[in-house]
Amino acid sequence: SYVSLPRIAVLGLQSAGKSSLLESIVGFDFLPRGEGVVTRRPLELRLVHAVDVKDAYGVFEKYSSEKFKDFAKIRDKIVEYTNKDAGLKKSIINTPITLTIYSENCPDLSLVDLPGITKVPVRDSDQPANIEELTTNLALNYVRDPRTIILCCVQANIDLSTSDAIKIAKQIDPNGERTICALTKVDLIDSGSDILNILNNNEVVLKYGYVAVKNRSAQDIKDNISVAQGLEKEERFFSQDRYIDFKNRGLVGTKNLVNRLSLILSKNIQQSLPQII
Repeated sequence: SYVSLPRIAVLGLQSAGKSSLLESIVGFDFLPRGEGVVTRRPLELRLVHAVDVKDAYGVFEKYSSEKFKDFAKIRDKIVEYTNKDAGLKKSIINTPITLTIYSENCPDLSLVDLPGITKVPVRDSDQPANIEELTTNLALNYVRDPRTIILCCVQANIDLSTSDAIKIAKQIDPNGERTICALTKVDLIDSGSDILNILNNNEVVLKYGYVAVKNRSAQDIKDNISVAQGLEKEERFFSQDRYIDFKNRGLVGTKNLVNRLSLILSKNIQQSLPQII
């Protein structure tokens, strides 16, 4: 509790695609879904690339030592622990849930899924009128730590200069020294639009740049498209001629985002280690 370790905080507006992105990174369906505010407390996600683990499993260490191999049960437990501590009326709290996932397919990463920045309180809930200030301050509390890498999750079909996630990151990291941005919902861009300038890091300059991803859509999830099938669809989408150059440069696709995050985190750990010791 006294030592802040390097990690990645996932920052974005409510419904920016954070949950889908995290599931693509982990490789499993395990996060609660629904209308309105779903992530109501931070989820500290510790991913362990365990080559000897054939059946992936998750452990909620603060709550029990039970190993959950059924990821649908992990989802249920996240809901249960959230309701237990935050109540049933959609209120948001700062106390995190820690979940460690051991899998031969996931990368070694420490990620924090933060509640989405919410503009208006949900009807018939315990959310206060200043919900935007509350969710913004909660996010700032995490990203303020200089050892934390900020992963902004921004929809590709909005104007980058108006992004609340980028705005918050810039407050804490004005020069973009420890910020990377995942552009979600790339398939929703108008056919005449172009994300060339953004991916080339020419608009809002960030040290670690931008990676475009195509997560599973709401319809994909309704159709029971698995995370693995979603990643195959993403691979085909970015194999189109218009994206092939970006693909070759590692600027599109969840796999390239994971590689970049792993590299950033390991470099960050190397730099921080003398101070941590």
